[in-house]
Amino acid sequence: MTKTTYSFTFLILTLLFCVCLIVSNLMEIKTVPLGPLTITAGVVVFPVSYIINDCLVELYGFRKARMVIWLGFAANLLVSILLQIGILLPGASEWHGQEAMTLIFGAVPRIFAASFIAFLCGSLVNAWVMARMKASSPDGRRFTLRAMVSTLWGEGTDSLIFFPIAFAGVLPAADIFNLIITQILLKTAYEAAVLPITVRVVRTLRRVELRSGYLTAND
Repeated sequence: MTKTTYSFTFLILTLLFCVCLIVSNLMEIKTVPLGPLTITAGVVVFPVSYIINDCLVELYGFRKARMVIWLGFAANLLVSILLQIGILLPGASEWHGQEAMTLIFGAVPRIFAASFIAFLCGSLVNAWVMARMKASSPDGRRFTLRAMVSTLWGEGTDSLIFFPIAFAGVLPAADIFNLIITQILLKTAYEAAVLPITVRVVRTLRRVELRSGYLTAND
């Protein structure tokens, strides 16, 4: 029986992926003005998870990237449960931050459910499209194109699922549609802006993994 081993680079990427997901959910409570638009602070962090997802698929394949996505989902769920337990615990007499803690961490279950479902579906679609495009490329090149197309699919799936679940019956359909389009464009533009850095990171990590023996020239 062959024992599966994971490189230090893979573990670091997995850790960063999970941290970005958790932090982005915690930041969703804050709204930020962006010209005539209003976005959530989580938009600053959340696209990073898709960039890391692209790196994972490009270097290690869809199977390992899918495993990391499930780990991120489990980590997010665990943090949410623990935060709710913390809110429910009785506070000491000198504790005066219950209202603030509830406001920040006591997110409506519907929002959490929407976020979890959207993240899971969007990340899996992003990884699957990335993997399929790489498999259909005879020389394995065109990482830039794969990253952009997979992001459009992943972010599109995420937004199409999240906003209707989170805000149906709360906001008008036109507002929900505008939010979906805005989030898709902003997140995709974010990844496009940092794509040169992403390409350099992937090339560097590939060299490191090739030297360490965790990747071969055919990967």
